[in-house]
Amino acid sequence: MKFFRAVIGAALLVACIDQTASAATGNVLFNGTITATCTITINSNGTMTVSTNLQSLSSHNAGGSAGSAQVDTTGGVTLSVDPVTTTTVPASDVTATTWTPTVATSGAQTIAETGTATALTVPGTSTVAVNLAGTKGGSNRFSAGNYQATVTLRCE
Repeated sequence: MKFFRAVIGAALLVACIDQTASAATGNVLFNGTITATCTITINSNGTMTVSTNLQSLSSHNAGGSAGSAQVDTTGGVTLSVDPVTTTTVPASDVTATTWTPTVATSGAQTIAETGTATALTVPGTSTVAVNLAGTKGGSNRFSAGNYQATVTLRCE
């Protein structure tokens, strides 16, 4: 009887070896969402110099330089500069100054110099030149001393 069971078991085992296992497949889906975003990295601050008629203090004047920033974006955002609200001027400068910030970009997207909000539609990295000009009107002139103004670069 034991022998008979062993023979039957071996026969069943041989019969199972000839049979292939059934294969099964399934699909796993992956979803992701990227919202429009950007990051700003300040590379360098700008320098303003005074014009020969003492009515312009600007990064565009001879010897001045733009500030520099890097913007990395997915596209679908707007780049802008806020109006200047933080300034430091010498006590002797008591006349009004009109501050005008502007930006221009190169790289993933090229934007000519502008002071208005501009759409960044292309994903990638752009270098941003940030300029600032302070102007006096009429017979007003800049006084001797140190001037400082803060330009807020905004990407949203």
